Amino acid sequence: MSWFFIITLFLFFLLRLPSLFEPHWYGDEGIYQAIGMALNNGSLLYKDIWDNKPPLLYLVYALFHSDQFTVRLVSLIFGLLSVPVFFFLSKKLFSNLSGSRKIYYLTTSVFALLFALPILEGNIANAENFMLFPILIAALLVVKVITLSSTPQNPTHKKHPVLYLIHNTYYLILFSAGILLGLAFLFKIVAVFDFLAFLIFLFIVNHHRKLDLSLFVRNTASLIFGFLLPIFIVVLYFAINGAFVDFLRATFSSNIGYVGWKNRFIIPQGLLLLKATLLVIAIIFIFKKRVKLDKKAIFILLWFVFSLFNAFFAERPYTHYLLTLLPSYVLMIGLIFWDKKYQKMITIFLFLAFVLILKNFNFYGKTTTYYQNFTSFILGQKSVSSYRAFFDKRTPIDYEIAMFVKSKIKKNDSIFVWGNNAQLYKMVERIPPGKYIVAYHMTSYKDGLTSTKKAIDTVKPRFIIIMPDQKPIPFALTHYSERLYINRASIYESFF
Repeated sequence: MSWFFIITLFLFFLLRLPSLFEPHWYGDEGIYQAIGMALNNGSLLYKDIWDNKPPLLYLVYALFHSDQFTVRLVSLIFGLLSVPVFFFLSKKLFSNLSGSRKIYYLTTSVFALLFALPILEGNIANAENFMLFPILIAALLVVKVITLSSTPQNPTHKKHPVLYLIHNTYYLILFSAGILLGLAFLFKIVAVFDFLAFLIFLFIVNHHRKLDLSLFVRNTASLIFGFLLPIFIVVLYFAINGAFVDFLRATFSSNIGYVGWKNRFIIPQGLLLLKATLLVIAIIFIFKKRVKLDKKAIFILLWFVFSLFNAFFAERPYTHYLLTLLPSYVLMIGLIFWDKKYQKMITIFLFLAFVLILKNFNFYGKTTTYYQNFTSFILGQKSVSSYRAFFDKRTPIDYEIAMFVKSKIKKNDSIFVWGNNAQLYKMVERIPPGKYIVAYHMTSYKDGLTSTKKAIDTVKPRFIIIMPDQKPIPFALTHYSERLYINRASIYESFF
C-alpha cells in the first residue's frame, strides 16, 4: 500500500506541476484574484466587491494574497490529500469480497489520473478543486457510520456502555460530516446535492425494512445541524456587517437566472423540472430495491445520481463541473466489478451517462500538447510569448498591456478594465474601482453600469483599458486620451 501511495501521489504531483507555472490567462481566476486583493484592502464581500459564489473561495485567494502560484499550489495540495481519502473510501466500500483489493486500487488510480490531468480542468484553482476534499472526507465518515455494529436508540442507557459509546460516536461522526459538507457548500452551493445524497442514504438505511420517521430524524439531526452551523456563522457575519441582502442576492437569487440559462423546456425551468423528475424516479427505484441492494451499493448509486444531476443542473458546459461527478462515477465503475448481480444494468447506465457527458461537455482538448508546451518552455525551445499564447491567444496582449501600465503607473493610481479579463488587475496589482469587476457583470445587473460609472467618477482611474471584442464602453472618456493601441486593445490615460 505504501508504494502505491508513493507512486500515485508522485505522479499526481508531476501531472499537476505545470499548472503552477501557467500565465495569468483564466478569466474566473482573475475575478477571484481581484476580489482577494479587494478583501485584503478592506472591502466587504458582496457589498463593496461582487461575484456570485459563496465566500470561502475568495477567502482562500485573499489568504494567499491572490498569488496564482501559491493558490494553485494549495489546490495541488488539496488534490494530493483527496487521493488517499478516496482510496480509503473505496476500500471501505469494496471490502469483504474476493479481489476487492484490485477494485480499490483501480478506482483510486483512475480518480487520481483524471483529477490530476487538465482534461477536467483540475489544473485551475476553481471552487471544485477545493470542495472535493471535504466532500470526500464527509463521504468516508458517512460510510463509516454504516459499518457500526448497531444504531443505538437510547443515548442514556448507562447499563450498556459499549452501546452508549457507539451511539455518541455515531452522532459525532455525522456532525463532523455535516460540518465538512457545510464548508464545501461555502465554496460552492452545489455541494447541497452531496449533502442531500448522504441524507437520503441515511433515510434509506435507517428504513431498511420498516419506515420509522422518528428514527430518521434522530439519526440525521446531527448531520443537518453540522451542515447548517458553518452556513449560519457566515450568514450571521454578513448580517452583522450590513451585507445580508447583498450576500443572499449574490449567492442565491442571482443564480436563479444563471441556472435558468438554457433550462427552458415548454415553460421556464421546464428542463430543470424534467431532470428533477428523473432524479426522483431514480431515488424511488433505489428505495424500492433497498432490501435487495447492499448498503454500500445504495450509497454509491445515490451519490452518483445526485452528482449527475449536479453536473447538468445549470445546463452550462463548463468542464470543471465534471470534477464533482468524478468520485461517484469512478466508484460506479468499481461497483461493476463488486456487485455482479447488477453488472449489466450499471454498465448500461454508466455508458448512457458517458454519452450525455460527451454530448454536453467539452473536455480539455490540448492535454497532450499541454505537457509538450511546458517541456518545450523549460528546455528553452519556446519563447515566453509563445508559451503564454498556447493557453489563450489574447494572453500575450494582457502581458503587453500590464507591462506598459506598470511602467507608467504611480503608487496611488488605479485602473479600470472594460472587458472580461479581470486578471489584469492582479497583473498591475490594483483593485477594481467599483463593485463589479468585469464587463459581463456590469451589463447583467440592474445597478451594474450606474454603480460602475459612479465609482469611475469618484476614483478617477489613471488608465482605462478597453479590450477588443467588447461592446462600446458606455462611459464618457471626456478627460482621457488614447495613449496606446495594442492588438485592438486601447489604453486611455487621464489628463486630470
